[in-house]
Amino acid sequence: MRKTSSPKKDHRLLFIISFCAISGAILNSSTAWAESTNCLQSENPPAQCVRKSPMMSAIEGGVMGVMAGTGAALGAVLRRYF
Repeated sequence: MRKTSSPKKDHRLLFIISFCAISGAILNSSTAWAESTNCLQSENPPAQCVRKSPMMSAIEGGVMGVMAGTGAALGAVLRRYF
């Protein structure tokens, strides 16, 4: 017999994955924004700072945060089930 998962567990799984993805995006994008702003305020900013705007750094950081948060949530959830 195959055991089916309850809808409550499915909602819990989606909540954990979405919470981790959103928190990863917020944390990583704010960190990238702050780092980019500090880099631009230095006396001699490197070429990498000048090429990227703080907004693009925040977007890239947010995307990486979503991937990292989703991966962490999946790793934690899959470890419990397997």
